Amino acid sequence: MPGIPDGSRVIPDYPAPGPKESAVNDAHQPRRTVLVTGATGYIGGRLVPRLLEAGYRVKVLVRSPQKIASVPWRDDVEVVKDNLADAAGLERALAGVDVLYYLVHSMASGSGFEAEERRMAGLVAGAARKAGTSRIVYLGGLHPPGIRLSTHMRSRESVGKVFLESGVDSIVFQAGVVIGSGSASFEMIRHLAETLPVMPAPSWVGNKIEPIAVRDVLHYLLGAAALTQSVNRAFDIGSREVLSYKAMMKEYALEAGLPRRLVLALPVPAPRLAGLWVALVTPIPWSMSLPLVESLQHDAVSREHDVDLLIPRPDGGLTGYRRAVALALGKERDGQVETTWANAGADADPLPSDPEWAGYRVYLDERKYHSGIPPEQVWRVIEGIGGKNGWYSLPLAWRVRGWLDKLSGGAGLLRGRRHPHRLAVGEAVDWWRVEKIERGKLLRLRAEMRAPGRAWLELSVEPDGGGTLYRQRAIFFPKGLSGRLYWLAVLPFHSLIFPAMSRNIARAAADLQAGDAASP
Repeated sequence: MPGIPDGSRVIPDYPAPGPKESAVNDAHQPRRTVLVTGATGYIGGRLVPRLLEAGYRVKVLVRSPQKIASVPWRDDVEVVKDNLADAAGLERALAGVDVLYYLVHSMASGSGFEAEERRMAGLVAGAARKAGTSRIVYLGGLHPPGIRLSTHMRSRESVGKVFLESGVDSIVFQAGVVIGSGSASFEMIRHLAETLPVMPAPSWVGNKIEPIAVRDVLHYLLGAAALTQSVNRAFDIGSREVLSYKAMMKEYALEAGLPRRLVLALPVPAPRLAGLWVALVTPIPWSMSLPLVESLQHDAVSREHDVDLLIPRPDGGLTGYRRAVALALGKERDGQVETTWANAGADADPLPSDPEWAGYRVYLDERKYHSGIPPEQVWRVIEGIGGKNGWYSLPLAWRVRGWLDKLSGGAGLLRGRRHPHRLAVGEAVDWWRVEKIERGKLLRLRAEMRAPGRAWLELSVEPDGGGTLYRQRAIFFPKGLSGRLYWLAVLPFHSLIFPAMSRNIARAAADLQAGDAASP
């Protein structure tokens, strides 16, 4: 078929409803209240502002409110600090709620994972029933019937069944690979395509996948809240365009302006080996890459399009794969990435304040640097650190440490950052996570690299006469003897990296100041 890439086909369109057939609510209906779980995640963080724009009252249930302290919509929502394991807390959070969005799903695959996911879903469903919530909306995974699914996909299917059997009207959307900047699935495709001109791959790269643009996922989620009739069933959603995983990588390369990629499908499935390979060459850690790869072992194509009878398609129609890739890349170039997989579900103990360090064995590397550059210019460099901007000292040494971290199953340096110039609490910056930010003053990063202990990096500025005093300190709480030996092993690298980092940050700030002065 002309214009359709090798390994792909288009699903015939299902008749779309006319205006009178749509069950979607209109502007005369009373304003409804929704509760979003997973608001700090990739999909939830994008859905909340769209719900607000559509006129809903929005409550968000979060374990760590500080993770949404910097989002633009923070003051427009009601924040409930609680967790999904507290049935009484759930009932309180659901008081007065018409629609519950359940957008929480772990990427774990260990023993007991499925049972725990079902238990959590059961608690939520029970609380929704007691609170009189009229609808639950869940986003699950697209999968073929009657086959043995991976642990990850089986868990998503069972959570959907819990809601459908709960006695509360539930809509379970089943989507395949979500294409959008910051999506874990998209990042996997992107990094494989950009890193490997020739890729020997397992046999599953020939499986059929029906991708869907993140904007279309959000369209369906938003539409589910507006439905006025009783609905309790699952719906397949997708772009109606089916490609092989191999074709998706090739099409990504074309859209990104890369040379043609050669993908060689080998006659072995090898999900664990493929998961390890993905973890090494992409930002996705092993703990997430394995369930992602396992979910690709079978075709993921929609079997029905009944959703068209309830929710009209987006204006302009569903988004094709190449268009979705182009939109994702365009958002990044414009610095408009709203959410990213790397910022979802990350909670860890914060750095104890200095007086509480008594009783800990603590190692410090502290640096100061005076410059004649105004603090606001130095801060611009600090808040833009990491990702494509780098770490301002010995790039090779940082890359080597990043690859060592990847080899040990850590995050490495490939996660980058969501926005090139702005940071918020909870966001990933390479192998770090933003734990605290006092804009214009202090940035504290918590390490998520593999190490025998806990580590932080603090960067701060303060006025110093007509210039700036820049402070930098690396903090390490070792774990046992291995932690102490680790610190001794990295000390030589610190003596090279950290002094250069201080100087180069000041120089970069001077360059920014000179550039501002030269601008008309």
